[in-house]
Amino acid sequence: MGRPDYSPVMSGRLRATILASLLVPAIALANGRAPLTNGVYLRPGDDQALYVRTTFGLLISHDAGCTFRWVCEKAVGYGGTFDPKYAIATDGTIFATTFEGLHVSRDGGCSWVVATAELPQTDPNRLADRWIDAIDIGPTGEVWIATAESAGANDVYVSTDNGVTFTPRGLASATVWWKSIKVAHSDARRIYATGYQVAPTSRAFLQRSDDGGATWTEKSLPSTIQYGGTPLVHVTAVDPTNPDHFYLTSTEASPPKGDRVYRTTDGGSTFTEVLVTTDAVRDLVFRTGGTVLAATVGSGVFESAAGGAAPFTPLGEKQINRPDLVPPQAACLAQRPGGELVGCGANWQPDYMAVGRANDPLKWQKLFRFVDLAGPLQCAPGTTTHTLCEPEWPALSSQFGVTGPPEVCGASVDAPPAVDSTPVKTGGGCCDAGADGSGSIALGGIALLALRLRRRPA
Repeated sequence: MGRPDYSPVMSGRLRATILASLLVPAIALANGRAPLTNGVYLRPGDDQALYVRTTFGLLISHDAGCTFRWVCEKAVGYGGTFDPKYAIATDGTIFATTFEGLHVSRDGGCSWVVATAELPQTDPNRLADRWIDAIDIGPTGEVWIATAESAGANDVYVSTDNGVTFTPRGLASATVWWKSIKVAHSDARRIYATGYQVAPTSRAFLQRSDDGGATWTEKSLPSTIQYGGTPLVHVTAVDPTNPDHFYLTSTEASPPKGDRVYRTTDGGSTFTEVLVTTDAVRDLVFRTGGTVLAATVGSGVFESAAGGAAPFTPLGEKQINRPDLVPPQAACLAQRPGGELVGCGANWQPDYMAVGRANDPLKWQKLFRFVDLAGPLQCAPGTTTHTLCEPEWPALSSQFGVTGPPEVCGASVDAPPAVDSTPVKTGGGCCDAGADGSGSIALGGIALLALRLRRRPA
């Protein structure tokens, strides 16, 4: 496989460190990054399951976020400052993209294997040594992935046996890195893929399939779409009720580090710019009630009414008498089946919650803080996670001052801690309210963003 090549592309976002050290306890993990939550994933059909990506591994909850257990990076199969993309199948299988294949756990996070690793090195369907950079699971269970490897052709692949074997779907290219893959959940036959190349000419690609990947149509991107230093676009979200309606994000197209978001309602034939931000768009969420939310860390959360037809506007105003409450900001955002939002906040100031929940995107309730960790995922001796994570738990527990989850979820309220301290408890409660005691705390900005891994053109 091709080894990493550290590219200057996207250097603004990937090299920048947002320094706010006075707001965060001086805790850095072995990989040198501040402890943050930065991704949330749901399991279809299980409204109690939450999977939260962090800068120190994966957190798993099976009680709607009241109790989280930890899976270390080594067990999943990565390290350093890399952040995998996860996907969770209906049966609970966990998929994680890495630079060396698709890592899979079929027992809830205890044992991890690399998909297709059993195939010979010369087998064209072996993906165990390749950079898997995009993943999505369709409404009928197909697992879609895309590669972005620098040493060889890239393609989009599908698995119909829950990630055991994969078949290429006809987008092989020696020059294109495929960066996003999305399946329309209202029509499993509709697939969107984006990628880009830097030679012989620098350009972005949008491919659409209406027949489950049997054939593809390249959708020409209009000249009105602006790009960053690299023509890097992602299909960020597809309307769950309309396969023709989706959002395309152009990365770092708003200098120096912001994004531009474009909307289409005709399957990618035409686009309208609907949002310009000053930093990265982390997630786009189609809400049950018809609005659309766009989550960022530094620029806040933006909302579009009327199913995205209205312009996106920022949510929230700074409150003069509450300096800790700022316009809601989020390093991740998802909607649970009942309409409740789950998002990533700052574990310390200004949010005092690593994971929060809300029905109103302006009123957030703390769900979890690092001090509430229940321990490593409970796995049988000899499993990957038990072998690799148990020895690391004492150091992590000590760093966070872990006291474990409260006895009763949602029993009472946490008072905000003093600067750079662990929480000052006035009671217990993993699902308790925020600092104002009313259950409404703005999901504020992450206080420190560390370097993200740079490999190949981003």
